[in-house]
Amino acid sequence: MKKIASFVISDILRNKVILVYTLVLAVFSWSIFSLEDSTSKAVLSLLNLVLLTVPLVAIIFSNIYIYNSGEFIELLVSQPVKRASIWTALFAGLSSALVVSFLVGIGIPVVIFIPGKTGLILVATGIMVTLVFTSLAMLCSILMRDKARGIGLSVIIWLFMTLIYDGLVLFLMFQFADYPIEKPMVVVSALNPIDLARILVLLQIDMTVLLGFTGAVFQKMFGTTTGLAVSAILMMLWILIPFYLSLKIFKRKDL
Repeated sequence: MKKIASFVISDILRNKVILVYTLVLAVFSWSIFSLEDSTSKAVLSLLNLVLLTVPLVAIIFSNIYIYNSGEFIELLVSQPVKRASIWTALFAGLSSALVVSFLVGIGIPVVIFIPGKTGLILVATGIMVTLVFTSLAMLCSILMRDKARGIGLSVIIWLFMTLIYDGLVLFLMFQFADYPIEKPMVVVSALNPIDLARILVLLQIDMTVLLGFTGAVFQKMFGTTTGLAVSAILMMLWILIPFYLSLKIFKRKDL
């Protein structure tokens, strides 16, 4: 398992797409810190970059890599190696390489310019978002045998979670504004890892108005410390559940 993961990591880190991804993140992050005098504004700018770019690259690149590694996976399956070990090693290699790229591009400047708790939470959020969408990519690739359909499903998931979801939440909020919907809105916020990531970071800075409706309710009901812990647990579930489902399918699938 370790050898497979090491091979995947070394293979991905030499990939030109990942090198360009790392460079783009580094250029944007260093530019933001150079142009912004306010730490809070810099955090918000980086947060927008993390919540749009990081999940898109993680889910699309991971999906394409799994499809392109089909022959390699078939070769591994034919060896006396457990399927669970193969799939876990692929996830570990993919996610580790993407996390390293994120840490080099954004993690280093964040630690330098924002060395406190807020900076660490921002970096941790980026890592969790990377893991979530890598896990979702593996689920998409194992559900769809056709490469085009798998990539299409990945794009739809990204669009839904980053753009469409908040619009639906606002629509429901206005439709049921006359009813006590605080508790249901907390549940709704847990259904989107992007919203959870946003809440995790914004709870660390004194800008409650920017949390939006779901985030404000989350803070009101749980408080800053509890809200942070609950958000982190829910993010872990978003990582583990899709990976577990993809692993179960991979164990039984006829390659």
